[in-house]
Amino acid sequence: MVVAVEYISKEESDGAESAKHGVTGILAVQGAFAEHAAVLDKLGPWKLLRAAEDFDESIDRVILPGGESTTQGKLLRSTGLFEKIDAHIKAGKPVFGTCAGMILLARKLDNDPNVYFGALDAVVRRNAYGRQLGSFAATADFGKPDAPDFITDFPLVFIRGPYVVSAGPEATVETEIDGHPVALRQGNILATAFHPELTDDTRLHELFLSL
Repeated sequence: MVVAVEYISKEESDGAESAKHGVTGILAVQGAFAEHAAVLDKLGPWKLLRAAEDFDESIDRVILPGGESTTQGKLLRSTGLFEKIDAHIKAGKPVFGTCAGMILLARKLDNDPNVYFGALDAVVRRNAYGRQLGSFAATADFGKPDAPDFITDFPLVFIRGPYVVSAGPEATVETEIDGHPVALRQGNILATAFHPELTDDTRLHELFLSL
């Protein structure tokens, strides 16, 4: 998906400023936040989160986009957003982490000593497919076939993505590629190693908005 130039400077969707609730906050300190905004423009109100003061009472759910997790982790701290998002996650409110977002959510990384939110019951490997040859596309189902929100043939776009080394009992594996889990669900936490925002398929974002 090619994102329109307007999303580079657009800070929120139409109507988000006056909304009292129901707004999705998209972490926008680094990474693919504009692509998530473009998808959400078809589905519901959103607002970019660049500083702690952007996280107001209208924010009901949060997206942690792909990008560079170490950089995002540092910027989360320096902007004051870490505490806001951490409290949001601990309150059990919906959060969707894609690629670097999955890394930020994991309770442990097997090739990095850093731990960020530590909310997702999983051990995740950064750059699991390699830095140079780690970008590829695939198709897979998402979820369990008997589940009402089962998604078939979803396009998976990986860009130097992570994968799940091991998932604990609190997390459910939703998608695997070559035997490696690449999507997890844990209560109101959704995490993918791939980039659904880089496709024209909105079904995963719709699932997130239903949490």
